Amino acid sequence: MLIKNIFILLMKQYTSIGGQAVIDGVMMRSPNAFVVAVRKADGKIRLRRDQWFSITKKLSFFKKPFFRGVLVLIEAMVNGIVALNYSANIAMGEELKKEALKKGKTEEQYLKESKDKEKVNFVTFLTVLTSLALGMFLFVFVPHALTLLLSNVFNQNLDLNSFGFHLIDGTIKATIFVLYIFLIGLMPDIRKVFQYHGAEHKSIYTFEHKKELIVSNAEGFTTLHPRCGTSFIFFLLFISIILFSGIFSIIPIGKDYPFLLKHLSAVLFKIVLMLPIAGISYEIIRISGKYPENPVFKLFSFPGMMLQKLTTKNPTPDQLEVALASIKAVLFLEEKYNLDTAKDKVFTLDEIDISSLNDIESSNKNLKDFLEL
Repeated sequence: MLIKNIFILLMKQYTSIGGQAVIDGVMMRSPNAFVVAVRKADGKIRLRRDQWFSITKKLSFFKKPFFRGVLVLIEAMVNGIVALNYSANIAMGEELKKEALKKGKTEEQYLKESKDKEKVNFVTFLTVLTSLALGMFLFVFVPHALTLLLSNVFNQNLDLNSFGFHLIDGTIKATIFVLYIFLIGLMPDIRKVFQYHGAEHKSIYTFEHKKELIVSNAEGFTTLHPRCGTSFIFFLLFISIILFSGIFSIIPIGKDYPFLLKHLSAVLFKIVLMLPIAGISYEIIRISGKYPENPVFKLFSFPGMMLQKLTTKNPTPDQLEVALASIKAVLFLEEKYNLDTAKDKVFTLDEIDISSLNDIESSNKNLKDFLEL
């Protein structure tokens, strides 16, 4: 029993708290709470706080290795879009309010319309589907088509079952991704989002190192984190090269089909394969997060960490305060409402404005309360 307990303690080094940068702020999610913190034009921090129910509470098999990676990807997209829409509404709120008042609407009408828009969950669902479709087009269809084009231009006649075809395909995917990130990073507004991304990582590091959630502590940490979504995308790209090469050499997809139908079938098959690839990538991210100092996992994490140099920037103290407010609020909600044992909704979505971190009550919840196998 003693050996078993020691083994469990050694394995429990993965924290279930994570986040995402949004416009002028940071979203943070714990197993049962969801908080978006946004810096308003007047300098105050707006907190959107809600209880979170993961699908795993009803469908426990999604907690199993490889299945959980697919669910995490989908839930992260849904939460991310909700948080981005909310932060965009805050950022544009004053301008929209001015426009509404110019058109003769009362402030009460404007506020009612704004609340009604937030209730339209179909829009979020449609945005997720559109984002998935765009991602598949950009990172599956386009690289496949360009690989075919290059093969014909240079008279290589690479076949679908060759490693070379999928190596070129993967290289094009990586190039598109890096170029896209580099170009949008030149935009001032996106650069600010990348600063908040850095603030998110620093605040999570502060929590993981069991330090008080204050700006001076967070400033000492790096903006690069092994469990970042950027690293997740790197593993998606890398594993897809290996998996596609292996599977297409074993399974003759569209072997007797006409040329166009053969490659359309291959593209659709690749899209289906993205689900197990996401599951594998997530498991690698998890284990890298468990053993960040292990030389082998450091090596695994290195390319993704280097990619984060494009997607994270060093934040200002004000930006760090927003990120810390988000994680501090999540911890407070978990403790105040005993969310780990709650089976139903115990508090409703609310919004509050705070002037500083000191306005959020401290929590006794700490790292050990959020560790997972």
